[in-house]
Amino acid sequence: MTIEIKPGDVVRLRKAHPCGSYEWEVVRVGADIGLKCLNCQRRVLLPTEVLKRRLKEFVSKSD
Repeated sequence: MTIEIKPGDVVRLRKAHPCGSYEWEVVRVGADIGLKCLNCQRRVLLPTEVLKRRLKEFVSKSD
């Protein structure tokens, strides 16, 4: 199953960030996916396969 992830998408992950937020904005797409926490603005890089496992749902899609 392929999931199309684009910069600007807001996603909800299965586990909360230590700050308590579940929602992340996609800021970079490539071999790794760059995410920015919408609560504390922390940025992380996750391998694409790891993100696909941790993804719960799309909150909003970019145009």
